[in-house]
Amino acid sequence: MRQPGSMNSLENLGRVRLSENFFMRDFLYSEISNFYGIPNIPHHPDVAIEAGTKLCEELLEPLRAAFGHVAIRSAYRSPEVNGFGNENDLNCARNEANHAHHIWDYRDGEGRLGATACIAVPWVWDRHSEEGDWRRLAWWIHDHLPYNSLWFFPKLWAVNVNWREAPERRIDSYAAPVGLLTKPGFDNHAGDHGAWYEGFPALKGRGEGGGS
Repeated sequence: MRQPGSMNSLENLGRVRLSENFFMRDFLYSEISNFYGIPNIPHHPDVAIEAGTKLCEELLEPLRAAFGHVAIRSAYRSPEVNGFGNENDLNCARNEANHAHHIWDYRDGEGRLGATACIAVPWVWDRHSEEGDWRRLAWWIHDHLPYNSLWFFPKLWAVNVNWREAPERRIDSYAAPVGLLTKPGFDNHAGDHGAWYEGFPALKGRGEGGGS
């Protein structure tokens, strides 16, 4: 599929169904694009679709099945949108760092396919909004889903959820306590962290209790 060059082809891209409950259009909205009038259109739609499908099927659909509504705050960024955001201090990393991250249609420096969506999970925030409670969701995801990286934010415990080939499984946070929660090699990386998320829903299709 070529980069959309007409309204009709962009509309067709937006109609692509990435998973049971998510369509490509869900991930194309950008405040930077909207406010500054920079088109947020993939250069390589087929790559973006492949990466986005994995993100949805492996991470977002299981989260939705367990917790209900998953709000998408930001997701795909074209190189033009992301580059503008980086150059103008709009909380965007440089393009190369965002390949296989917010820029879905370019592989990272190691050749890995990947995609990110920044999401909020209302079920968690409505029940657990005290300082540090973001770790409850972090450990639930860590024990249940094949994520590559998670970055948490203070507002609504929003989190950049990244799927990537050959995942690294690292969790960081801008919310207190700020910094690195876990990565491979840390003593807390392995094992069951179920005590952190007692009372959380089970992963659909599995029994109650700890991690997998």
